[in-house]
Amino acid sequence: MMELLIDEIVRATEGKLIKGNLKDKVMGISTDSRKVKKDELFIPLKGEKYDGEDFVKDAIDKGASAVITARLDNVECLKDFSVNVIYVNETLEALHKIASYYRKKFNIPFIAVTGSSGKTTTKDMIAQILSKKYKVLKTEGNFNNEIGLPLTIFNLEDTHQIAVVEMGMNGFGEIRRLKNIAEPQVAVFTNIGVAHIEKLGSRENILKAKTELIENFKEENVIVLNADDDMLSKIPLQYSSKYYRYGIKSGEIKACDIEKEEKDIKYTLKYKNLAKEIKLSVPGIHNVYNSLAAICVGLEFGINVEDMAEALKDFQPGKMRLNIIKIGDIKIIDDVYNANPDSMKAALSVLRDLPAKRKIAVLGDMLELGEYAVEAHKEIGKLVADSHIDILITSGDMSKYIAEESKVCGMKENNIFVCNTNKEVNEILKDIIKEGDSILVKGSRGMKMEQIVQFLQERVK
Repeated sequence: MMELLIDEIVRATEGKLIKGNLKDKVMGISTDSRKVKKDELFIPLKGEKYDGEDFVKDAIDKGASAVITARLDNVECLKDFSVNVIYVNETLEALHKIASYYRKKFNIPFIAVTGSSGKTTTKDMIAQILSKKYKVLKTEGNFNNEIGLPLTIFNLEDTHQIAVVEMGMNGFGEIRRLKNIAEPQVAVFTNIGVAHIEKLGSRENILKAKTELIENFKEENVIVLNADDDMLSKIPLQYSSKYYRYGIKSGEIKACDIEKEEKDIKYTLKYKNLAKEIKLSVPGIHNVYNSLAAICVGLEFGINVEDMAEALKDFQPGKMRLNIIKIGDIKIIDDVYNANPDSMKAALSVLRDLPAKRKIAVLGDMLELGEYAVEAHKEIGKLVADSHIDILITSGDMSKYIAEESKVCGMKENNIFVCNTNKEVNEILKDIIKEGDSILVKGSRGMKMEQIVQFLQERVK
């Protein structure tokens, strides 16, 4: 991060300097008192379990040279500390205002990626392609919320030429707030599924919340969307912005002649008069879509198609995202980062297409689906049966509906195991694993399915 004056922070936040020097500087910004570094600004945030305001003194002990606070008791107790103290009405709002101010220091394009699934992989593919020509800042991991996005922006340096950020949301208004901070020139939409339907109620509302990203887009802005997605295709061309539409069935940028292999997939990219073979070192049709979105951005920013093909061939997914771990003759598909119905279907398609003596699906609950939860889990159960999975093991309260529906749809009862905990799953796996098995492990983040992957790695060895 480039240095900021206390004066800039006061003006950006519209706060009040209680004590300190407007000419002092901060060399970074932290919201975690445990990770504060010397001469950083500490912004305490209120979480579900903790209030960062309670750890202001800890941050100062770690070396913070400035503190933002919205609590009058902290204002009083910090008067005896040799530190800059800025009083604001609300600390999260202050974080947003500073991030917005800091972003305006950089006259570089921002690409924002949103959607129900595939955001992180698409963002990473875009960054890999753009890195062929530009110095790129990208969201690390899934820092895609109202805290993560500002912290990503604070990583901007004067050497960066372009930024790729991921935008997630839990409800109406969040994407709008993120958009107002980042001011993206390009908006990329992956798909509209049912993630967060618990709070938004319908896919139509999810689309409405996601398209906050392109409110007030103008002629100089660019919209990249999945033309095969039934909801995204409804976006009216009411914007004067430039469009890229990608897909397998529809769109101007298409993937044709798709060939699936064990650990990768290849296809022919067709765009205008161009036909180019693209090979991905990751499996799954969903990654074809992710790569097409990245190619659209590459085209917009003048990346040579040969360079794009090379970048995608070298691309590797993030940790716990469809990583195929091969130990002897056993394959473990580690896809435990998170789960919703769309990503669950994508993972099952990878298991279905993988050569194996037996195919085992270890599936945990998909969370945050609200009233749609039972139906969503039953849909996955039907897909398990239709995909001819040999053995199904479920973990959690809701995943029992996956098991029930798979049985209704023809899967043999003695090949279905219903568990309450991951420990129970491990006990079953210990007894049934055989040479030649391919095992998919997937569930929502809260299910901690990585415990099963770790057990399998230790057990198989």
